[in-house]
Amino acid sequence: LILVHSLSSLFAKENLNRMSEQQLNLYDRLINEPSNDWDIYYWATEAKPTPAEFENDVMAMLREFAKNKKREQRLRQPDLEYLFEPPR
Repeated sequence: LILVHSLSSLFAKENLNRMSEQQLNLYDRLINEPSNDWDIYYWATEAKPTPAEFENDVMAMLREFAKNKKREQRLRQPDLEYLFEPPR
């Protein structure tokens, strides 16, 4: 589960401060509605197809983030201070 939470935490740190209200609502729904966090991981890594109700621009952003094209080291969850930083 660390891998799953690390992916969503790092994604949140990088993207939440620039998401629209609609995107934030979609993200909130995504992280709270599926009963299994592994489902989100499998959808984000394209190991399983994303159900239609979660197929949206936020899922596309998460899939792109999961590809890690910059080859960043993502071994641990970020500190939560980013939640209190002013938007850029």
